[in-house]
Amino acid sequence: MDIIVTVKSIKGVCPTYRVGDSFTLKAGYQLVSDIPVCMHGLSALMPYYNALSVSEPARWGIEGKQDKTKAYIQCPDPADVTGGGTVVFEVSAVKTTSPATPCG
Repeated sequence: MDIIVTVKSIKGVCPTYRVGDSFTLKAGYQLVSDIPVCMHGLSALMPYYNALSVSEPARWGIEGKQDKTKAYIQCPDPADVTGGGTVVFEVSAVKTTSPATPCG
C-alpha cells in the first residue's frame, strides 16, 4: 500500500510547500519525493502513516467530511502565533501490485 500525501491548504505562509504539492510513502514507509519535505509536517504524519496503510481513516477519527476514504492531518506550526504557515495534508492510501518487504 502506498500513501500519497498532498498539500490541501495552507493558512499563513509556508516556506516549504505550495497547495497541490505531494510526496509518497511507498509501501507505507519509504519516503519518495521530488520536492523538499518539511520535518514539522512529517512529524504530524508519523503517528498515522503506518495505520493508514492498513486501515480506514475513520478508525482514527481523521477522515474527511465528504470523502471518508481520505485522511486529513495538520502540521503543528501555529501560523497565527509564529507568522509561519499551518499546512493541511490530504492523505490517501493507494493499493499497489507488488508489496515491498521491510529491511532487516
